[in-house]
Formats: sequence, C-alpha cells, structure tokens
Amino acid sequence: MKQLNNILLLILIAMVTLACGSGDATAPTLDAPLALNATDITQNSFTAKWVGVANAKSYQIDVSTANNFSSFVDGFEAKSVSDVKLEVSSLDANTDYFYRVRAVNGETLSANSMTITTRTTIPEDVPLKEAAQSFFIGNVVQSNRMTGTHKEILNREYSSITAEYEMKMNIMYPYEGAYDWTRSDAIVDFAVTNNLNLHGHALIWHNSTPDWIENYTGTDAEFEAMLEDYVKTVVTRYKGKVKSWDVVNEAIEDGSGDYRNSVFYQRMGADYIAKCFKWAREADEDVLLFYNDYNLCDNGNKLTAVLNMIDGLTTGNVPINGLGFQMHISYNWPDRSDIEAAAQKVVDRKLKLHFSELDIRANPNNDLTSLSSARSLELKAKYKEIAEVYTAIPNDNKYALTIWGMKDNESWLLDFWGHIDWPLLYDSNFDEKDAYYGFLEGLMK
Repeated sequence: MKQLNNILLLILIAMVTLACGSGDATAPTLDAPLALNATDITQNSFTAKWVGVANAKSYQIDVSTANNFSSFVDGFEAKSVSDVKLEVSSLDANTDYFYRVRAVNGETLSANSMTITTRTTIPEDVPLKEAAQSFFIGNVVQSNRMTGTHKEILNREYSSITAEYEMKMNIMYPYEGAYDWTRSDAIVDFAVTNNLNLHGHALIWHNSTPDWIENYTGTDAEFEAMLEDYVKTVVTRYKGKVKSWDVVNEAIEDGSGDYRNSVFYQRMGADYIAKCFKWAREADEDVLLFYNDYNLCDNGNKLTAVLNMIDGLTTGNVPINGLGFQMHISYNWPDRSDIEAAAQKVVDRKLKLHFSELDIRANPNNDLTSLSSARSLELKAKYKEIAEVYTAIPNDNKYALTIWGMKDNESWLLDFWGHIDWPLLYDSNFDEKDAYYGFLEGLMK
C-alpha cells in the first residue's frame, strides 16, 4: 500500500510539473527584425533603422567597427531601444560601422538581424555659398588679409564680405575734415574685383568714434550737420558697391533696454537714429539699411527695446530694411527655441534678418587647454543648429549669414576674453574643423 501511495505521489508531482511547464508553450515567438540601411549619415553619426517585429516589447542594438562584432562602440553593446530607430553619434569620420538588432520580450530574445554596414562620411564637397542658395554666406576681412589662403577661401566658400573694423568712423574719418579712404577703398575694390557682396559695417558705433567727435566743441546744430555730412559722404562714395549698411550699431543698453548714452545720443537725443537712416537713404536709394546689435536672442528686455525702437522707426516712415543679430554665442547657449522665437519676431515685422557676426565660443568657462573631441562635436552641433534655424526662415526675410572670422587664432574673442578658444570654422592652419561640417550640414538640411 505504501508503495502504491509513493507511485501516486510521483504521478501527481509529474502532472504538476507538466502543468507548470505548460506556461512555456505561451512564451512569445520573436522573429529577427529586418534591419534597414542607415540614414541621415554625417561625419560623426548615422540613424540605424529596422522593421518592427510582432510581440516585441523592445529591441537591442549592437554597433561595432568589426563585422564579426568582436568589439563594440562604447555604449552600443546590446543597447536597449524602445523605438524602431536610433541615432548613433559621437563616431569617427570616414569609418566603417556595422550594426545588428534583436527583438526583446521579457527574457525572450530573437536571433540577430542581418548585419548592416555603413560609413560615416564628410559631406560632399559643396562650398558653403552653394549650399546656401537663397541668401549670402559671409565672412569678415581686413585689408591685409585679402591675399593668399584668405583670398582662396573667401572666393571658394563665401559670397559676401564685411569689413571687420576698417569701415568704421575712427578709421575712415580720423580727423575733422580729413577722410582716410585707404583701407576702406581696398576692401571695396576687393569685393568688386572678386564679385562679392559687400555689407558695410558700421556707420555709427559708440566704440569707433574718433576723439575729435567725442570732444566736439561746436554747437549741437553743428554736430548734427557734421554727422549728416559724414553719413552722406561715406554712403555716396560707395553707392552701388556697398549693397547694405549697418547704419547704427548697438544703440541700446543691455539689461535696462535704455538708449546708450553715446555722444550721438547726448548731442541729438534718440532722433539721431532715425536721422542717420534717412541720410543714408538720401545718399543711396537702393542700399539695404540695417540696425545691428548683440544679445538679442537671450536678453528679453533688450530685444523688446530694440523691436519697439524699430516699430517706431517704421511707423515714422524711416527707411529700415532689416535687423542684424550679432550672434556672439556659445556652444551651450542660447537655446535653439529662444533663437527661433527672436527670429520670428523679425519675420513678423516683414524685415530682413542678418545673422551678422556669428562666432560660437567653445571654451566660455576656460575649462579647456585644447579643443577636445567631445567639445568639438558640441561646437559642430551648435553651428549646425544655427544654420538650420536661419535656413528655415522665409526666403523674403533672409539676407546673409556672416561668420565673424576666418580661423581660430584670428578671432577677436581671444583678446576680448583673455584666454584660448576655438570659435570659428577653421583652425589656425586653415583646416576645416568639425564646426565647418556641422555648418555645412545645417545649410543642406
């Protein structure tokens, strides 16, 4: 009897085991995903894609530089993904990469997909000016930097130039009654000879006022007459050659949004701005006239003050064609949404927008002694972002996107901030940086 009971117990245990094991029969069956060719391939990234699988809750992707997956790209070994695509970034340029995908449901894994091969690549050899088909791509010049490699790059990549400082008042009008056209003429002649658009910068700027004007001894009426003669003399001299002017530069204070207490404001009040625009138009009926300022994408008070000033000018029938955003920014500031919102306010006013002095600080906190690969890619991403934002605005509102400097070691930022930085598209040897390719990618979006 005891033996029979033992047999029955064994039968019961087997039945329970079978019953519990029957749950395995309901375990999901997962087919291997169908991996697709990579898209959005850039110098340092691509997007991996695949066709979704029934019953899959997620996926795992492997990325390697070896077709046998004997090693993995950092962060991309069995990386869990809830979508059917993934951007794979921070890669090396001109390098072959391999990826494969598995479907996942709990503890169940499918077989690997077929292996997809892709290669990061430098964008096709398209000059910046050809990538930007509906607006000018500009850079700055100095009269002693218009030969050799400077000239070669300007003619190959750019369609517009701006004088960095040699078409400002203290250079062209250093002494009362005595103009000096030496350097400004050289720049104008270079633009004409090389068929480059020339943006004039800048007729009125508080930081380029010669001493004799700062200390002007005549009456306010005489001061105004002198200023009218200056504006009309310069604009007339270059009529038909300078296609646009920053008539007034940086007339609004940071923070408060008040008018800057320049000698022009002291002598003529806020009306000096409207009068300078009118004088410029009287001297050249076809030239485009801009107001230009900085910190307009992150300083709400200043942007509001500038827009209110411009609204007042347009209401008073003052001839103004556009607004220049200087765009001296950093790799991590300002946010894209703030730039887009500020740009939209210019578009809403049916004015042209000039990103007029673009450079992007890679080392704003002075935390680097050399440009790291990671920071270089962050700088690249910001240059791409700026190009995308500008390219996206309506064509009627575009004018030019001007880079403020040719190569890193020539940037004004080095002296201004007193430490090393790498804010431009070319390194000190005239070699294209990651930033160059990011900018190009943004233009071609």
